[in-house]
Amino acid sequence: MTAVDPVGSDALLAPGWAGSPASAATSDGAFLQALLDTEAALTRAWAELGPAPAEAASAVSAVAAADLDVRAVALLARSGGNPVIPLVARLTAAVGEEHGPYVHRGATSQDIMDTAMMLVARRTLDLVLADLDRTARALGGLAAAHRDTVMPGRTLTQHAVPTTFGLKAAGWRSLVLDARDRLAAVRLPAQLGGAAGTLAAFTAFGAEDTQALVAAYARELGLVEPALPWHTLRTPIADLAGGLAFAAGALGKMAADVLTLSRTEIAEVAEGAGGGSSAMPHKANPVAATLIAATARRAPGLAATLYASMVAEDERPAGAWHAEWEPLRDLLRLVASAAGNATELAEGLRVNADAMRQHLDLTHGLIVSERLAVELAPVLGRARAKELLTRAARRAVAENRPLADVLGEEPELKELDLADLTDPTRYTGSAGALTDRALERR
Repeated sequence: MTAVDPVGSDALLAPGWAGSPASAATSDGAFLQALLDTEAALTRAWAELGPAPAEAASAVSAVAAADLDVRAVALLARSGGNPVIPLVARLTAAVGEEHGPYVHRGATSQDIMDTAMMLVARRTLDLVLADLDRTARALGGLAAAHRDTVMPGRTLTQHAVPTTFGLKAAGWRSLVLDARDRLAAVRLPAQLGGAAGTLAAFTAFGAEDTQALVAAYARELGLVEPALPWHTLRTPIADLAGGLAFAAGALGKMAADVLTLSRTEIAEVAEGAGGGSSAMPHKANPVAATLIAATARRAPGLAATLYASMVAEDERPAGAWHAEWEPLRDLLRLVASAAGNATELAEGLRVNADAMRQHLDLTHGLIVSERLAVELAPVLGRARAKELLTRAARRAVAENRPLADVLGEEPELKELDLADLTDPTRYTGSAGALTDRALERR
């Protein structure tokens, strides 16, 4: 594969992936190379079975994207509705009259486009899976290091009960591993069916065993051998869309938490290398999390377009597969760049355990009111315990005093260890055990 245009000619408004490996893997040059690789694999498959000379396979395989004008192919694609038609004409001319008849033999444009999309997807997913593994390792380290770092648990934006940062990081890691496993399981098949999915032209050109030709073609590309031509059976695209959209959401959850926890007034975490501002020199913006969050917001809409394209009429549709190309490329490059940003985020994340501890006291001990309700009910009765706690909580807030001090003035509670009962670090339930359990997963 020849990497072309590492920045991306259309990357000005795409800081998430500009200049990234995903940019090169999904560029126009990369797609053109994938189309050429697909055509070359088809000619090699013909040569393997005998109806094409080995010299033709070598000649077609020698043509690289750098030998062709990407822009010219793109402009000529308009007349036929896809880039394969002008590509085949130029490839045929490039290999000369002797080998030209073996270019694109038996195939239709959709065969080449669909297979090239799978090839680009495989190459891009290699980047994604590697970064997801790195992110998971980094998050595992954070979860282990902060297994017992207590922080406020927040529900509906408010302090709820204490939790640990270790459990939060373990949860992020679990989602990342879920994303990795889903993407690793996506089947990426080659596509070969001819004009209407019957492989008729391949028989006419001399293929005695068309399934053997399909198998050789898929093997040449390192793709899965399809059971059937899938011109209008879009399971591969839908599965890929679902896996990519899930990965975007999984990474987006981590980003959303980091964006919240890194707010100036919270400052419980910070990115290792925050970004600057054009107007405010003091700022260190959580840029990696911001870019991941942007991907998570775009991905569902892109996936929806790909799912909608499953409704494809006849044996080859007009418009359905054409509608897939740009959304699928966007999903691939966005998720690949988000995975790279997630690695940077996880490996550089700074955790402020002191701020977490201080914030546990913001509600004067009310963060453990659930525990107090449970502990006091057997002593006072459920109704009396609720009435006393409600009154004490209001006093603690109104008088800006610790809940333990207010409760200590109640004669009925003189024998209780209120300091222990109101200590938020003593009410984390099974957070440690849950973190340990989550870290067992590989």
